[in-house]
Amino acid sequence: MATRTGSFTFERGIRRKPMQWSWKVAEVSGIRVSVHATFLLLVAWLAVAYWFEVGSVARVASGVALFLLLFGCVLLHELGHALTAQRFGFTTQEITLLPIGGIARLERLPDDPIQSLWITLAGPAVNVAIAVSLFVALQLTGTWQPITHISLTNGPFLERLMLVNISLVIFNMLPAFPMDGGRALRALLATRLDDRRATRIAARLGQGMAVVFAVVGWLANPLLILIALFVWTGAAQEARMVDMRAALSGIPVARVMITQFTTLAPDDPLSTALDLTQHGSQHDFPVTRGGRVAGMLTRHDLLRGLAEGGPQSRVADAMERDVQIVDPHDMLDAALGRLDVSQSSTAPVVQDGRLIGLLTADAVAEFLSIQAALDHAPA
Repeated sequence: MATRTGSFTFERGIRRKPMQWSWKVAEVSGIRVSVHATFLLLVAWLAVAYWFEVGSVARVASGVALFLLLFGCVLLHELGHALTAQRFGFTTQEITLLPIGGIARLERLPDDPIQSLWITLAGPAVNVAIAVSLFVALQLTGTWQPITHISLTNGPFLERLMLVNISLVIFNMLPAFPMDGGRALRALLATRLDDRRATRIAARLGQGMAVVFAVVGWLANPLLILIALFVWTGAAQEARMVDMRAALSGIPVARVMITQFTTLAPDDPLSTALDLTQHGSQHDFPVTRGGRVAGMLTRHDLLRGLAEGGPQSRVADAMERDVQIVDPHDMLDAALGRLDVSQSSTAPVVQDGRLIGLLTADAVAEFLSIQAALDHAPA
């Protein structure tokens, strides 16, 4: 039976794009719903495995249908997270269905641990509601059978679907951060501890659970090894993310921004940007008109413009016009949050209408590396 982990995640300070090898299948309340290619491969593999096990087209179809409905419940689970986050003012960019389950990519998580707890518990609550509804339907129709007679391809369909929803709730509420149970634990710890310490405790417990998953997976179910890897790396990543937020807290943009950079004019040919890119380290260029920012030409925009119009096409035809601008006095963590929303890795820094610097993801990473080295330097 497939299991699901990784309720939601968030990213900061990097350019967001849809996950590679995933296809959009729907959009719900502004949230992109995608299916990864490996998910379709798993469906095909299960169909073949069921056929060799039962040799019946009807039972194979029943098993595959149950699997697809299971992931429909996973999607509803993720929408529970996402729509609850929306009620608190936090946007979810995408939900992706993978063989190990679903991942909802939130732009950011709330600082309030109670809000975070509600968002976390909303997903399992959806599965509880589905299981209770199916239980009532089974009681009313009198189609209940002993659990010992149930398998993936045998038994009343609604009862099998109820049992997989119960399994999802139990599995996801294990305290294995960043799964739902681990996130709920972190939120509860954060009501009494600072966020950094709460995350570290939850991450260590999550990595301990990952070791247990790996051992059980080695002995019984190889899928648990994949989940163990996800939990281990996810816990470490989120712990680093919280450390990064703590390191950036209270730091103004002016301390990190790049002040030596080259600008372009809207009527410049793309060949000018190409020469600057090939012979320098700058890849994203602010485009100015009359001393004011008119747009940004990113490396991606440059390559697209060259492919579509050639090196003599104008910068204005390829640049991004909707640019996120930051102030040098803005706090770095808040500025990076706005940069995230704009899906860009570079933002112009403007003071009194004048361009004075660039805030880039690379500059932030370099700042963090320097701070880490200074923290470990002898006194």
